[in-house]
Amino acid sequence: MNEINTDDDKTLSINPQPIVIVGDATFFTRNYGILIFKEPNLKTNLAWKEIRSETPGHYEQLKLELQFQGFEIKAAVLDGKRGIRDVFLPIPVQMCQFHQVAIVNRYLTRKPLLEAGKELRKITLKLTGSTEEESTDQLNNWHFKWQEFLKEKTVHPLTGKWHYTHRRIRSAHRSLRTNLPYLFTYQKYPELNIPNTCNSLDGSNTTLKNLLRIHTLLPHYKL
Repeated sequence: MNEINTDDDKTLSINPQPIVIVGDATFFTRNYGILIFKEPNLKTNLAWKEIRSETPGHYEQLKLELQFQGFEIKAAVLDGKRGIRDVFLPIPVQMCQFHQVAIVNRYLTRKPLLEAGKELRKITLKLTGSTEEESTDQLNNWHFKWQEFLKEKTVHPLTGKWHYTHRRIRSAHRSLRTNLPYLFTYQKYPELNIPNTCNSLDGSNTTLKNLLRIHTLLPHYKL
């Protein structure tokens, strides 16, 4: 049996078994954070690691640690950071839909000025209530409507070099296209009870940050 810390700071003995893991990192400073693997159905943090940056190698280390203990990882829920998904393939991987929304928001902002951006963001916000087929159709229709707009180029008057005029909208669209096959994995394997987001880790991350904040403030008080 393995003794694992749960959310309420009690100790739970867990036999190695098939698991789904939700993996995500939270950072307290620019170069200090903690990577956590949680089993959402057991509501239990199974493994964690202090990190200075979030890399595929850190995910690989925690994955191997759990496998060495005898756990069988049946599926993983991850954010969209480059290279991390490959650590877990070929098992089913679900990309956090809220992370996908955040990525699109970074490219388009929450209030896009151009109509193409507004429509693309609306498609993104519907992810949690859609199927892969519905989202694919919506994205195809959007691209058909705006394909000439996306090809528009801006030429530098002095150098003659050009770039795509609507680069941020193109990047948001490319992100959705690339990640679409992994945004609905939870619907393809209902028997595994895979979450569609990393939200189950939010409580753990908030608790850790609150504890760190208290630890930071304590030296300033005279007891």
